[in-house]
Amino acid sequence: MIEKVNAAKLAIELVKDGMVLGIGSGTTVEVFLNLLGKKIKNEGLEIFGVPSSYQSHLIAVRNGIKIVDLFSYDELDLCIDGADQVDSKLNCIKGGGAAMTREKIVASASRKVVIIVDESKLSENLNKPVPVEVLPFAYGYVKRKLSEICKINLREGKGKLGPIITDNGNFIFDCDFGIIKDPEGLEKELNNIAGVVENGIFPSKLIDSVIVGGKNSAKILKN
Repeated sequence: MIEKVNAAKLAIELVKDGMVLGIGSGTTVEVFLNLLGKKIKNEGLEIFGVPSSYQSHLIAVRNGIKIVDLFSYDELDLCIDGADQVDSKLNCIKGGGAAMTREKIVASASRKVVIIVDESKLSENLNKPVPVEVLPFAYGYVKRKLSEICKINLREGKGKLGPIITDNGNFIFDCDFGIIKDPEGLEKELNNIAGVVENGIFPSKLIDSVIVGGKNSAKILKN
């Protein structure tokens, strides 16, 4: 937990009064939002935010962030998000919480994108399963196409029958490609399958920096 706190503390230093933030999802982002809430209260800041999930929306409201949307702001000052894995070139895999479509939209709309993680998320190469969000209507077709290039698993809820449903009303396939040598190429290949909404590969060109939290401090990685 201290690693997440150290990463979040360094990210807080990037936030200025009046900023419009893109808000990612996940446990490290929750730590960030809780710390930001204290800063807002103590310093009387006015911070706006576009959350990428209902989870982060509720946490942001609880911490005094004024919720806005991409109707009101088509460009955001700064996006803070987490990741499930980060490789040596700062390519990321996201989507463990099934929010990667909105996360990628929010990141793409932001002038600067900063990923905050603990040290355990770093890897030389990406090799975790890639979440792929799929329209239910296209389920059978997309399942066949994905099965031709990887091992797939429909993400299902624990303790209940049926698939996990995203905030957008779609299914998630977790796709195992082994070691991913060309993340950007694979991202494009997946998104070219009709019925795929988005996938969890965030290529390094989308990322400005990664803040990595350790037990005693945090560091900033840039390409």
